[in-house]
Amino acid sequence: MWKSCFPSLSENIPISCPFVPPPTGAPPMPTPLSHRRYTPKRPWAPMSDAEWAAVLPHLRVVVMGQGRPLADARARIDAMFRIAASGQPWHRLPEQYGKPDTVSRHFRRLARMGLWMRLLGACAAPDAPPALRRIEHFVVRAARRAMRVLGMDAAVMAERLGLLSAMPVLPIYLCRPHWFGVFEGHLAETLRAHRDAPLALPFKDLRILLRVMRFYAGKPWHRRWAEP
Repeated sequence: MWKSCFPSLSENIPISCPFVPPPTGAPPMPTPLSHRRYTPKRPWAPMSDAEWAAVLPHLRVVVMGQGRPLADARARIDAMFRIAASGQPWHRLPEQYGKPDTVSRHFRRLARMGLWMRLLGACAAPDAPPALRRIEHFVVRAARRAMRVLGMDAAVMAERLGLLSAMPVLPIYLCRPHWFGVFEGHLAETLRAHRDAPLALPFKDLRILLRVMRFYAGKPWHRRWAEP
């Protein structure tokens, strides 16, 4: 019955997934790729000389000519990684790293300047240096913490890079605005078509359509729906 109500969705649709949209020229849904992975957890520790040497060039690129240089940039980045890797609030930062509010503001500023996504892309590169690979967990957690500052584009980029641990929610729970809009349009079209005969609405199919729309709407960005 649903095929007669939504003919534009009925071509080449698998029985197990009746509401997969047909190609419309929009970006396709992400498909499983060999490079997609969850990053193994690693307890926080201060960066080694080699690890800091892998981070420093990216830091220099984003902060070039921006304000006064930090007296100890390495300790500041260590502090950010410490909070990001632990998931603790900023006020739990030890005093030796400075004022929590100052460090958190600096973290958000670096997020807007692109440092965390730049490091994320470097970790995803096939030729990433071993030292950077060793702190990948710190990088993905920093990027994940910055997602509320960076927004949906950064979440989509993390998914495309294949570093799923950096996403604010599990991939299945990420909002898909385009596909939500596609089905919202089909819902509006169906309601308009039955405006003069509301009792003739295909209620069973509309319930299925609403469930699919809820799926594409995703889940709130909360740790409940993210990788532990």
